[in-house]
Amino acid sequence: MVRQLRSIPDERGWLMELFRSDWPEFEKFGQVYMTACYPGIVKAWHYHKNQDDHFICVRGMAKVVLYDARDDSPTKGLINEFFMGERNFILVKIPMGVYHGFKGISTEEAWIVNVPTEVYNYEEPDEYRIPYDSDEIPYDWDVKMG
Repeated sequence: MVRQLRSIPDERGWLMELFRSDWPEFEKFGQVYMTACYPGIVKAWHYHKNQDDHFICVRGMAKVVLYDARDDSPTKGLINEFFMGERNFILVKIPMGVYHGFKGISTEEAWIVNVPTEVYNYEEPDEYRIPYDSDEIPYDWDVKMG
């Protein structure tokens, strides 16, 4: 699920709602955290078995990529790319079982706020990782020129 976010400006600045419990993307609250990556850096791939993620890039720009490897999914094998951040404020809901990662694509750090449906379990993390350049996912993180 993707939601276009709307800023509300006035002469003092602006306000933007990032996530609300009355939106259809909301399921339940686990925690909120922020992660950052430097320009050109890729942080990928991983998925969760017990949580959905909700990404919002609040500084810079990031390319967020999803790959659906779920056997029972009608979108199995599909890739989705989302260019999010200061030029395109969106909320992306990432379902459990879907591989995801992101790359900083601006000249400054990209900051992503995540609102997962579960709290992080330090003893048994719900993270299943493969390298960003794994042959298991048919995706090239390089810039696509043309």
